[in-house]
Amino acid sequence: MDTIAYEAHGNLYLNITNRCSANCIFCIKNYSDGVYGYNLKLKKEPDVGEVIGELGKRRLPDYTEVVFTGLGEPTVRFDELLEITRWLKSRGSAVRLDTIGHAKLLYPGRAPARELSAAGMDVVSVSLNAHDETTYNQLCRPKFRNSYNSMLGFAGDVVTEGMKLRLTVVDLPAVDIGKCREIARGLRGEFKVRSYATASP
Repeated sequence: MDTIAYEAHGNLYLNITNRCSANCIFCIKNYSDGVYGYNLKLKKEPDVGEVIGELGKRRLPDYTEVVFTGLGEPTVRFDELLEITRWLKSRGSAVRLDTIGHAKLLYPGRAPARELSAAGMDVVSVSLNAHDETTYNQLCRPKFRNSYNSMLGFAGDVVTEGMKLRLTVVDLPAVDIGKCREIARGLRGEFKVRSYATASP
């Protein structure tokens, strides 16, 4: 059976898609089928009922957070993500989204951060990944033009809409960690450096 939910670090992680709006050179998909011993390759994307069914088997208060992450970009399935978030919040769970931050490009005409906040999202962790657009495009190979600036705009919206923001980078030689830390500070977000050896989506 496909792995929809998996445990690590006191959290419950949700794997709802393998699709992504980027093709990062450091993505774990390039050299592994999953993390923490779980195979996260999906034969098919689970529908909302399947995800909630899996969540119903768990004792949700035992987890610090329920996190949308996995082996793809969760906002590719934005409406499903919102519905599951509302279900989790109705049961008192803290919810986090790990994202590449392309939601404004995926859903032009919508206000993704506002919709996430309205659904009850607590924390949004955005993959900053680089200190400038050129480096970002080289490392992340996004499918959309202007992805870097759109990602920064989305990150700013997260704070404006009252959610907690975290920005992450992978410790690659091409990345200026100091400049990335300054960008995070300017956006009023927490900052985390991820090891290349353990980088995950």
